[in-house]
Amino acid sequence: MAYSPATPLTVPMTQLLNAFTLFLSLMVEAMPFLLLGVLLSGVLLLFVDDRKLIRFMPKHPILGALAGSALGFLLPVCECGNIPIARRLLTQGAPLSLVIGFLLSAPTINPVVIWATWTAFRDQPEVVVWRVILSLGVATLVGAVFSVQSDPRPLLQSRVALAVSATLKPAQEPLVGNYWLGQRTALEMLTIRKSLSEKLQALLANTISEMRQLGSVLVFGSAMAAIVQVWIPREVVLGLGQGQVSSITAMMTLAAIVSICSTVDSFFALAFAGTFTTGSLLSFLVFGPMIDLKGVALMLTVFKQRTVIYIFLLSGLLIFLFCLMINLYLY
Repeated sequence: MAYSPATPLTVPMTQLLNAFTLFLSLMVEAMPFLLLGVLLSGVLLLFVDDRKLIRFMPKHPILGALAGSALGFLLPVCECGNIPIARRLLTQGAPLSLVIGFLLSAPTINPVVIWATWTAFRDQPEVVVWRVILSLGVATLVGAVFSVQSDPRPLLQSRVALAVSATLKPAQEPLVGNYWLGQRTALEMLTIRKSLSEKLQALLANTISEMRQLGSVLVFGSAMAAIVQVWIPREVVLGLGQGQVSSITAMMTLAAIVSICSTVDSFFALAFAGTFTTGSLLSFLVFGPMIDLKGVALMLTVFKQRTVIYIFLLSGLLIFLFCLMINLYLY
């Protein structure tokens, strides 16, 4: 049986083609940045001695939190790679404020992510500037709050707290690589591999491993963006996206659920640029790299549950308030 162009069956097919086109465009734009981010973070972390780095970090609570928040420029890692670094910094004696600041800001405050955000939002440069300012500000404030806890061990998982108690001993755990619920990657074995060729082999193996893990998240996130844009009725999207409060709430919730890598999340957010408020786009770009389902699972390998809840609530509340102010008074 032949169907005319007006047949209802052509509508789902058109939506499917549109969604697939959007999905491919997001993947093509984002994949190079994902690969670059994985390679750059691995290469730089290979040659950074974190113990020497800590000696130059300020001990003042607020300055330490600010220094930790800016540390992502030197250690450009996404929200998958910042957990093992934060754990190593703790075991090397870094102040808790510095570690929390780094943990929250590193996925955003690094050259690759800033470049990717600029590429996606070159027509809205204010998004790039505000993303950096808000990420630094929120990470520094949360880190400063945690500085009142002079002894970090009550906030840490027992295994990490035990390592912190032995800070005078050289840490046996490596700085680099992903740490997905205790599973070591190739780069995490670099402490027992000394030659350059072995390190390069470990770097290659780690890059492949991270691209598999993060690439799957990118595929899922791109598919989610395509589905939302094509299948959810436009009036529903517009209704949520134009509300000063509802747009921020919707995008923060989406950021937590989708858990897309910070290296490419700007391309995901770009799909909503025409329908959602500037504040809501910023809430997605700032909150997602700090707190998402994947990141929470990783945080629980270092911090106790109540500590993660405090981090989640403080970060979420500050981001919501700042983005609401941007919606109400600036755009």
